[in-house]
Amino acid sequence: MALTVRERISDLAARLLVAALFVLLSVNLWADFTKTHHFTGLLLLFSEALVVVLTIFRRRAQVVDRTVIATIITAVSLVGPPLLRAGGADPLMPDPLTASLSLVGLAFVIAGKIVLGRSFGLIPANRGVVARGPYGWMRHPIYAGYLLTHVGFIAAHPTAWNIAVIVIADSALVFRALLEERVLTQDERYREYCAKVGWHLVPGVL
Repeated sequence: MALTVRERISDLAARLLVAALFVLLSVNLWADFTKTHHFTGLLLLFSEALVVVLTIFRRRAQVVDRTVIATIITAVSLVGPPLLRAGGADPLMPDPLTASLSLVGLAFVIAGKIVLGRSFGLIPANRGVVARGPYGWMRHPIYAGYLLTHVGFIAAHPTAWNIAVIVIADSALVFRALLEERVLTQDERYREYCAKVGWHLVPGVL
């Protein structure tokens, strides 16, 4: 079914917004790296770069949640990370430790996105059911990776602003994951998948 003009405009706006926010984040984190030579921020930057690339080349969804709440939750979860700012507070851990934590998170993100490929998207939708790779352990390995990279960044730059941004954005991210599941459970294949993989984000916890 062809997209309406409104849907085409909305889709283009989403892609442009993601690209613009990435540029905003890149300027700040690259400036911090040239000054401190700390890698934690660059790992977050690389993670967000994958969001931009896969958003541009994502596959069209079969079923999309176009409700107001889904749009707001998605926007909040996306806008948060680019609003993070390096510096401004003493790190809670040395850079090798925060970078290692971020690297583990990034590994989850990369593994999840390699398996997901063009099925990646922003708005909660059904772009096909994927059950292999890290999706055999948890339903949202990419989001789990985001959470780890964000924790690493906060440990490196624990300002009140960064903490507030991450609490709000990552709360929205978790809610976004649940909204995605609500859409996907309309698919019998996904219901069968959920019967085998019970954990949403953190095996043994959530």
